[in-house]
Amino acid sequence: MKSDYQNYIPIKAIPFVDFLVEKHSFALKIVNERATKHGDFRKLPNGKFQITINNNLNKYQFLLTLVHEIAHHVTHEKFGRAQPHGKEWKTVFQHLMLPFLHPEIYPPEILRPLATYLKNPKASTDADAKLSLALRGNEAESGKLFVFNIPNGGFFEFKNTIYKRGNQRRTRIECQNIKTHKNYLFHQNVEVTEVFSN
Repeated sequence: MKSDYQNYIPIKAIPFVDFLVEKHSFALKIVNERATKHGDFRKLPNGKFQITINNNLNKYQFLLTLVHEIAHHVTHEKFGRAQPHGKEWKTVFQHLMLPFLHPEIYPPEILRPLATYLKNPKASTDADAKLSLALRGNEAESGKLFVFNIPNGGFFEFKNTIYKRGNQRRTRIECQNIKTHKNYLFHQNVEVTEVFSN
């Protein structure tokens, strides 16, 4: 099954991805951005399988997400019902990613944190702060900053709400909702808009 996925991944990755797509039977849909996930794998009511990937991902994020979801499909084929991100999936995902761990596909600044992440992959690449940052080119969207860039005690806006930045805990940062005074933990790589207090 050919798809326009080839426009979304690094050129050197195309032969490997073509092989995976042709070997495993699933429909691939590229969809509009979803706030809670980059991609998903599911069995449809007709018994066929479908993978969806967000269209807003850069080529390195898209490739990693696609292989992540194909790993769910292969795990289902090999083991039937298994933990979604359990040891079977981790082993399959690591194996499927091997051909892509190459400087012609991923640049060194991504390859290093990617190799570390793959030693024990998590459900979401966003859970790995270094990899998440590297996949985004270490830059926030224009006009935005990462939460970790906001000075301690500084203010920022996120989803139309103002927060005050507090202390860092490993990969998360305590932030206080100015209106309710409730504290929330923000992933350090969340993109926000800095607000300057009077």
